[in-house]
Amino acid sequence: MSEVRVTATAQPSKPAVAGQPAWADKLNAYVTLTKPDVSFLVLMTTGAGYYMGARGPIGWLHMIHVIVATMMIAAGTAALNHYIERESDRYMRRTASRPLPTGVLTPTEALRFGIVLSLAGAGDLYLTAGFWPCFLGVFTCLSYLLAYTPLKKRTVWATFIGAIPGAIPPMIGWTAATGKVDAGAWLLFAILFVWQFPHFHAIAWMYREDYARAGILMLPVVDKEGRRTFRQIILYAAALVAVSLLPAVMGFAGVLYFFGALVTCTGLVQVCLWAAHAKTNTRAKWLMHATVLHIPILLGLMMYDKLPR
Repeated sequence: MSEVRVTATAQPSKPAVAGQPAWADKLNAYVTLTKPDVSFLVLMTTGAGYYMGARGPIGWLHMIHVIVATMMIAAGTAALNHYIERESDRYMRRTASRPLPTGVLTPTEALRFGIVLSLAGAGDLYLTAGFWPCFLGVFTCLSYLLAYTPLKKRTVWATFIGAIPGAIPPMIGWTAATGKVDAGAWLLFAILFVWQFPHFHAIAWMYREDYARAGILMLPVVDKEGRRTFRQIILYAAALVAVSLLPAVMGFAGVLYFFGALVTCTGLVQVCLWAAHAKTNTRAKWLMHATVLHIPILLGLMMYDKLPR
């Protein structure tokens, strides 16, 4: 990720790419608005939720349709988040090169793009999967934009609030496959909810100066020495061990998953303890990478060892 120095009075200039036409800049900017890394997480978790919820043969075309519609809502929400936080993004090194601070796109363009994508995704989800997936998708969008985003400048509890919409995509997949919100849906929600804290606290520790400059109250901004931050990282990682074993205990996955989850989650706790010992940006970065690797392994094991119901 490139580092761009931005002061409180600086106005980031529009990046120029030699030989690249204006339409290509625009296209790249629209892709950036969707936050592709987040969209990939949504794709993975929605698909896992659908697969785990399905009984009998998988309706692959239906599953793909549900995933795409959910990704549209997530991409639209990301674009609207760019629009809302366009001023704050100017003062953070890791966000100053985004399309709105640099002027590649106008706020109006981002707003229209986000609204169209979100509405199209919600409508598609309702038509193809029914009320509950659509409701969960709309709730994800609204809670992220209307609760988490404004609270980021008011309280460190915003991370807790933001973890709620972040954990809903597997529920969308599950309810699309089953037609109901039941124990399995809530179990997938719990796993992803708890997983987010080691992941996002590690990122927030790495960029705590950026967040402070933009007036965003992530926990590491007020927790200068990192004691509370890394204590929460360790506690949530330990909770993830217990929560991740529940699919096997409740009969959704088998013995292979149980021991695989035990090993991978215990390994993540060890990485958290290692990062907490020194509290450096380098160790926090390794922890962030470990969490990114952890969730597809865990969900992959669950899907591989799914038990028939």
